[in-house]
Amino acid sequence: MIIAVDFDGTCADHAYPHIGTEVPNCVRTLNDLNKAGHRLILWTMRSGDLLKVAVQWFEYHNVTLYGVQRNPTQGEWTSSPKCYAQIYIDDAALGAPVIHPPGFNRPCVDWLAVRRQFRLDDA
Repeated sequence: MIIAVDFDGTCADHAYPHIGTEVPNCVRTLNDLNKAGHRLILWTMRSGDLLKVAVQWFEYHNVTLYGVQRNPTQGEWTSSPKCYAQIYIDDAALGAPVIHPPGFNRPCVDWLAVRRQFRLDDA
């Protein structure tokens, strides 16, 4: 599956323009999604140098990205600016599982719920 992943509130606590604390279980889950054969696309409102810093966050955590802000193959069949993915993980998405860890500015994605949805601990 191709999975578009938001950044602020999804991978890191909301601290824009800074990078917040890693959301619990995020890096482990993203790496396990990659290991399971899924492709991850960073899909965020960040741009310019702030986007570069977010990409570096993924590099620092050894999370492989298939694309940044777009699916690398979609230019072959559409000129739409919307990133093509089969699933979008975003703290602001309707129905997204969220938690509010102590000390976090706002609720964030519940990556343990994402793990259950993808059955990452069943293997």
